[in-house]
Amino acid sequence: MSKILITGGAGFIGSNLALYLIEKGYEVTVLDNLSEQIHGTNPERNSPLYNSIKDKVHFIQGSVTSVEDWNKAIGDNETIVHYAAETGTGQSMYQIKKYTDVNVGGTAIMLDILANNKTNVKKVVIASSRSIYGEGKYLTAAGEIVYPDHRLSVDMDAGNFEVTYPGTKGPLQLVATDEQSKIHPSSVYGITKYNQEQMVMTVCPSLGIAPVAFRYQNVYGPGQSLSNPYTGILSIFSTLIKNNKPINIFEDGKESRDFVYIDDVVKATFLGIENDRANGEIFNVGTGIAVTVSEVASLLVELFGTTVPLQVTGNYRLGDIRHNYADTSKIEKRLSFKPAFDFKTGLKKFTDWVNGQEVQQSKYEDSINEMKSKGLLK
Repeated sequence: MSKILITGGAGFIGSNLALYLIEKGYEVTVLDNLSEQIHGTNPERNSPLYNSIKDKVHFIQGSVTSVEDWNKAIGDNETIVHYAAETGTGQSMYQIKKYTDVNVGGTAIMLDILANNKTNVKKVVIASSRSIYGEGKYLTAAGEIVYPDHRLSVDMDAGNFEVTYPGTKGPLQLVATDEQSKIHPSSVYGITKYNQEQMVMTVCPSLGIAPVAFRYQNVYGPGQSLSNPYTGILSIFSTLIKNNKPINIFEDGKESRDFVYIDDVVKATFLGIENDRANGEIFNVGTGIAVTVSEVASLLVELFGTTVPLQVTGNYRLGDIRHNYADTSKIEKRLSFKPAFDFKTGLKKFTDWVNGQEVQQSKYEDSINEMKSKGLLK
């Protein structure tokens, strides 16, 4: 299956995957709307991601909300990797129609075309997200597996940020979230990603098309947008540092995520494209290691060699989870995938790249004020 369509293929993950596939001999088509939030006002000049692929792929500027654009893009491609999506967790809580139209509606159009037309498509890879899990998986003191509900404002206002579970005593122990864990997203973004995933996993087999879903953890690395203030904590913090502004660390700084390097994500996705053992399966893609936000901020300051203040403010954002990191045993066993980059090694590559970029104006304060005006930031 040498002809492949990547929607959102000018984005961070999509462009890196496109370049990797071209090296492997694939013929790549990209459908992307070159969103200003990601690529700036003049992508030809301002978007390294777009410029890295534009002369190497068959590029179609268009939207996944357009039937015409989808038909043009699908063409005679044999595999579709569907990345195109709106991706801001906080932003999704007040741009609900937009997130639903693009993420759910765009996926529905793709499946409708595949269901009602003869195509060459034999595999669809859907980008899902760790956000579908909501809060992660925990053990009680008695050894019982529990999935805590979303945290309440009244608790977080009092500085109580850790999750609790009714009827249990003592602190809960965080454990890795596997693919069988409870699905209970805490944002509209998470809901739409689960909807995308399940639509693909349900419809494609009925059409004789192999589906594969990847639940990506927090993906980072050289090339990610430094100007988008809504996604990517590493980019947001780095842009603040480069503007000599303090870093506002939400909650108590002990909230944690699983950060996975872009090259590892591309390799995992490639294995899913090429390997029939991936067909019909859902995989976590992460490192299996939780890193706190305070650790992230401190390591960035160290690697950049700066002295900007790290301010643990107790602010919190409604819809944010406390902890989540991936159980990666399934993808390791089935696809022989292991991440090659530990967090510090990957972060050094990221900061070295940032140091070579033009300093972006920080739009973080604007995004914060926007969320405050919507009642989402406390």
